[in-house]
Amino acid sequence: MRIVFFGTPTFAVPSLQMLLDEQAQIVGVVTQPDRPRGRSRSVLIPPPVKKLAEARGLTVFQPERPAGDLFLAALRRLEPDLGVVVAYGHILKPEILAVPRLGMINVHASLLPELRGAAPIQWSILQGHPRTGVTIMQMEAGLDSGPILLQKDTPVTPWETGGSLTERLAELGAEALEEAIPLLRTGQLTPRVQDHAAATLAPKIDRTVTRIRWDEAADLVARRIRAFDPDPGAWTALDGTDVKLFGARPVLAEGEAGTILATSPELVVACASGAVAVEEVQLAGKKRMTAEAWARGRAAEAGQRLG
Repeated sequence: MRIVFFGTPTFAVPSLQMLLDEQAQIVGVVTQPDRPRGRSRSVLIPPPVKKLAEARGLTVFQPERPAGDLFLAALRRLEPDLGVVVAYGHILKPEILAVPRLGMINVHASLLPELRGAAPIQWSILQGHPRTGVTIMQMEAGLDSGPILLQKDTPVTPWETGGSLTERLAELGAEALEEAIPLLRTGQLTPRVQDHAAATLAPKIDRTVTRIRWDEAADLVARRIRAFDPDPGAWTALDGTDVKLFGARPVLAEGEAGTILATSPELVVACASGAVAVEEVQLAGKKRMTAEAWARGRAAEAGQRLG
């Protein structure tokens, strides 16, 4: 079976590695262009998927957008039987989806129809879901709305972070893909139409979502901090300076929402009900440090307000 693989971030690497380990016939890898990083924005960093693909001698395509006659023609020349999409980052148009003989399948990091969209892992933590998982689905023009082929679930642990859950679901997605492809090849997977009325959304993350709201209950504040750890980081402000917080858990303490109640051994901040204890902080352009070290530098004192 000739496979064309679409993927970009680290989340997609285990699935591509699985296909390579299984000696799948990968005829091409489509990923996003190299992006500038660093303070000067002068160094181009290749996507993780590109690094793996080139190390294994695979043909790599990096269109700014997967559209247009030239890209469509290049894809058709590959003559793929199946397209596999894992966290690629672009919506594929119908003419692209129609190129592989067996269509395209997607590894989505939620139990569809829950959490359709760009950030299901973070939203599963933020919304307090006790379980999540991965879905192998047939792709269609809608947003994560195609028929379900296979699902695997896993618990969301009480202290899960966005980073730890991403790693677990990346591996689970590779396992699900390894199971699904042979069944798809032999016609043993029966597509199941999603219950569209039960669909929920997991939209892109922006600064509005990652800003900590101290007027919320402590358990929700802690989930918000964990959901965006390590990236992009939940943030608040102290005296007009943005501060990202990490490693939060609810504690029994009371005070006016946003008020620092203690700085050692952890940063304790009051919420609408209860408080959160924070282990680490990060200032713009700086590395993460313990909250205690931050406070020791007289950056924060009990009684100050975060907001």
